[in-house]
Amino acid sequence: MTRITLSLAAALALSTSAFAQEATRAIENVAGDVYRFQNNFHYSLVVATGEGTVVVDPIDAEAATWLKENLAQVTDQPVTHLIYSHSHADHASGGAVYEGAHVIAHENAPAEIDGVTPTERFADTHSFELGGKTFELTYLGPGHGEDMIAVVVRPENVGFIVDVSSPERLPYQTFGGANIDDWTQQIAKAESLDFETFAPGHGRIGTHADLAPTRVYIEELRAAVLDGLKAGKSVAELQAEVTMDAYSGWGQYADWRPMNVEGMATYLTEAGLAN
Repeated sequence: MTRITLSLAAALALSTSAFAQEATRAIENVAGDVYRFQNNFHYSLVVATGEGTVVVDPIDAEAATWLKENLAQVTDQPVTHLIYSHSHADHASGGAVYEGAHVIAHENAPAEIDGVTPTERFADTHSFELGGKTFELTYLGPGHGEDMIAVVVRPENVGFIVDVSSPERLPYQTFGGANIDDWTQQIAKAESLDFETFAPGHGRIGTHADLAPTRVYIEELRAAVLDGLKAGKSVAELQAEVTMDAYSGWGQYADWRPMNVEGMATYLTEAGLAN
């Protein structure tokens, strides 16, 4: 009986492990030679040119390996350039898979990103051409991370922007302890860029017009939470009262709205803005 129990436990462990390793992965066309690679709820950008392939964000080692092995779906060119949108681990792990690639990151990025040393760094803006494509990199300033950049690809006019905004989708949970006022400035900086198609690091494809509503949502949430804090209301009271009904159709509304309220309250309180 003990042997049977142990065998069942081992089988269950293997089954659970296999289930945990399953991932939804696909390469979808955005426009022209620009694609998004999906790894569950994360996306990276893939641009195919006749002189090499450019990838923005490896995501993680397993995802990068899958993309490398399946790149033939869209191109016969290897990955020659790797760009980091920012250095947060859930987007920037596994870059070593693209060994030999020219690696570009913002100057505020760590000396190494998951063991990868960037080949090239820049301060405010940087652009380069490859195989008839132009890549325009712009630093978005501090906020969600200190090294966040946007990547615009031409002639497709696709903007790849990660985490700071997603079309009709609430910001992640409690804002991750970020300076939320700086965060809105990151979105405003992205709004100043010239592109048509908005390819986010999470969520559906949108257009440039999908950037501003995220900023407005955050600003409206800030105002409502600040008013409540100044009135002496608790976080629990604010979570019940600040319902942000105009955004009820957005992704993650039910799960993340209370967390957004909590994160905003924490930020305003710790920043001394609620006194």
